[in-house]
Amino acid sequence: MSLAELWRYPVKSCRGESLSDALVEPWGLAGDRRWMLVDDAGAAITARTINALVLLRPEITESGLLLHCPGQSPLEVLRPDPAVQVPVSLWSSHLTAVPTDRAVAAWVSAKLEVGARLVWLDDPTRRPTDPAYSEPSDRVSFADGYPLLLTSEASLAALDEEMAASQDNGGTGVSMARFRPNVVVSGAPAWAEDDWRRVRIGEATFRAVKGCARCALTTVDPRTAERGREPLATLARTRRWDTRTWFGINLVPDVAGVTISVGDEIEVLESAAPGGGPLRQPV
Repeated sequence: MSLAELWRYPVKSCRGESLSDALVEPWGLAGDRRWMLVDDAGAAITARTINALVLLRPEITESGLLLHCPGQSPLEVLRPDPAVQVPVSLWSSHLTAVPTDRAVAAWVSAKLEVGARLVWLDDPTRRPTDPAYSEPSDRVSFADGYPLLLTSEASLAALDEEMAASQDNGGTGVSMARFRPNVVVSGAPAWAEDDWRRVRIGEATFRAVKGCARCALTTVDPRTAERGREPLATLARTRRWDTRTWFGINLVPDVAGVTISVGDEIEVLESAAPGGGPLRQPV
């Protein structure tokens, strides 16, 4: 098995960047989801509700970000001063982050047609993962719950076969971009990742702590921001456990501080007996 694709998402829910290599940090790939859009109350704004977020393309620079919007000149965003902190929330997490200036908020709000401001997580050690599924010392950036998400090419191919008769997508499949993974595996049997418990990618090792329950964001086409029924409709028919639908596994780094690259060998170090479906019970 090998690492086929490597992705990071500089701003939560916005378009991702395809990488050839990336540094693994304890809270995820370097630069992954360190920025987030929030409303006036500091609550996260995601593409689940504001679908147009998937059309914004962030580009990491030495001083911060460039935000690209179709048909517009990019906006330069300077990394703000961490001395100023505001409260923000993401699901059950409550922490602080650094707000960007009002000009950035005005630009983003105009593009999304909703009041929004951009914040930066200067210190990811502020946000713990869910202790029911991970260790008390584990940390995560503004990803939904865990540092990295792994998916498999073979599992997507199997899902596409199940979707072949779907009228929603014209009989074709969906792209892996719908699932917003960080690492994509080639050479594994379909759904084998359900059983993995520890994996090595290059010189980095990871714990598989929980399968990934999928939400309505997967029904948003990342190319157009249009919404349909798939792939959730097919996942609900074929990949349903505990009233939820599942695709991919969440990883926590055990060995961080090393760089992984497309083409790296992937080895399963520990696995469970097959047939139990995705990992979904607390450790």
